[in-house]
Amino acid sequence: MNDDQLLRYSRHILLDELGIEGQQRLLAAHALVIGAGGLGSPVALYLATAGVGTLTIVDDDTVDLTNLQRQIVHNVARIGQPKVESAALTLAAINPEVQVRALRERADAARLMALVADADVVIDCSDNFATRHAVNAACVAHGRPLVSGAAIGFDGQISVYDTRDAAKPCYACLFPPDAVFEEVRCATMGVFAPLVGIIGSVQAAEALKLLAGVGSSLAGRLQMLDARTMEWTEIAMARTPGCPVCAERPPARGGPSSASKKPASRPSAA
Repeated sequence: MNDDQLLRYSRHILLDELGIEGQQRLLAAHALVIGAGGLGSPVALYLATAGVGTLTIVDDDTVDLTNLQRQIVHNVARIGQPKVESAALTLAAINPEVQVRALRERADAARLMALVADADVVIDCSDNFATRHAVNAACVAHGRPLVSGAAIGFDGQISVYDTRDAAKPCYACLFPPDAVFEEVRCATMGVFAPLVGIIGSVQAAEALKLLAGVGSSLAGRLQMLDARTMEWTEIAMARTPGCPVCAERPPARGGPSSASKKPASRPSAA
């Protein structure tokens, strides 16, 4: 690291658990962020300020006035612009050293396979089940940890799906692809603005921990937040025998786990 980097990241370097080595791992890392909306905004901002070397952001939408109540990476001057381009401008103003790959597209399963293969960690900030399942399948196939968050109304949830550990579940273990869930969107149900900031910030924290090799992740644990009372609930999860996505995939690395399987509520929209 050069002198400017040592100064910029000094508050990270001061952390015994992180230090110079951990910060260097962040600088060399590549994170893939799916979605540049309510959750993707704080995720992208914190990953960029923390010094993640390369950020690939995927979103096919444009900035709308209704987004600005919660999507803090955008502003009024960017209404009508592609969200990924708006996000790239904001991130460049905060940390010009970060390489941002802004992809204005709705990535299908094949495209996600290619994008995930190039990333060290994947953060799913999308708002529909089809994309969530496609992202999960690509992460399982390539052995990449997936940080998944969701928020709607006053309810949020967050977990890490890391099938490199044979005991840990994938997203499909908890929410089977063939199950019927009601698809809900912020446009029809509304969302409490700070909720996406809370969930997105936790997603960023989990991604940074994974990249830097710090602490333990939320793999095998689903946390749910009721922002009306600001109460967190956590349930433990284990891999589902016969899961159509991860059951036949050998883990990239093993690890002990004592997680027990409990039923989960349906996921929320981002």
